[in-house]
Amino acid sequence: MSFITIFSITIIMIAFVFVGIGIKILIKKNGKFSGSCASQSPFLNKEGEACGICGATPEEKCKKED
Repeated sequence: MSFITIFSITIIMIAFVFVGIGIKILIKKNGKFSGSCASQSPFLNKEGEACGICGATPEEKCKKED
């Protein structure tokens, strides 16, 4: 395959991603993505630190959802 073909396929795939994200923002309430604390995942938080966004510890529910 030539460079132009691979480049075109790559650009089309990236365009699909941006269109998909745009559609999700339009469909979601208030255009915001729902988030959750990374502290809830034992794979991401091995030391048991509090969430940097809402301050919830791994034992607590995300405070940003309230």
